[in-house]
Amino acid sequence: MSKTLSNLIFYVLVFLILFFFLAPFLWMVLNSLKTPLQIAKMPPDFIFTPTLANYENVFSSQNFGRYLLNSIIIGAGSTFFGLVLGLPAAYGIARYKQYGIATAILIARIVPGITFLIPLFILFRQLQMIDTYQSLILAHMLVGLPFIVWVMVPFFESIPHELEEAARVDGASIFQAFLQIILPISGPGIVTGSILAFVFSWNNFMFSVQLATSNTKTVPVAIYNFIGYAQIDWGGLMAAAVIITFPVLLLALVTQRYVIRGLTAGAVKG
Repeated sequence: MSKTLSNLIFYVLVFLILFFFLAPFLWMVLNSLKTPLQIAKMPPDFIFTPTLANYENVFSSQNFGRYLLNSIIIGAGSTFFGLVLGLPAAYGIARYKQYGIATAILIARIVPGITFLIPLFILFRQLQMIDTYQSLILAHMLVGLPFIVWVMVPFFESIPHELEEAARVDGASIFQAFLQIILPISGPGIVTGSILAFVFSWNNFMFSVQLATSNTKTVPVAIYNFIGYAQIDWGGLMAAAVIITFPVLLLALVTQRYVIRGLTAGAVKG
């Protein structure tokens, strides 16, 4: 009886936790399928005839497809170059115990992003790079690069040194051993760092609102098109929020197995 009661309490707690986290998302999805009158109605209707008018409005009147493309380009670019710089940096820190550099990178991430905003704006304005993909990719790397480094350092530390030494005995250089031996077996860590970097770039608002205009505007900034001086288009706002959330949610569901392996790598040594 006590076991049955403990199981019941466990499932009730799991349900409450899931409800707490999923309720805002479900509310957002439901409102994206309602008309403005249905959204404003109190108490809200949970049984109604859904409509896709809000989604049609998002893509027909707000050029949201262009904003999605901008976010994908900037997110993929910042993630790619973050990997190009972050993987060798993490490998060097792990192999040569350069924890001072790792701490400096962590401090750069802890510092609020707004600290870099004005210097970056002045720098990119002098270089005539405002409203370009290059400026936003470089700015977003300030967020993604430290995560890649700090995810990969414990992962590289957990890889036996004997693998690299065997490659060196066979005539491989350090760079060749890194490319041909270390990286191929570091897939879970690389996937985890990539996802974290991409998600933080995808959700970044501060750099985009300052460095982007009409040509490179990203979806977190574009969502403010639904907020006017006199009124708020709640239906369009909810539909745009669902569109923004769905790619990241799908990415997390598809790659969750690799994320768990990547985050737990190096946690246990022996």
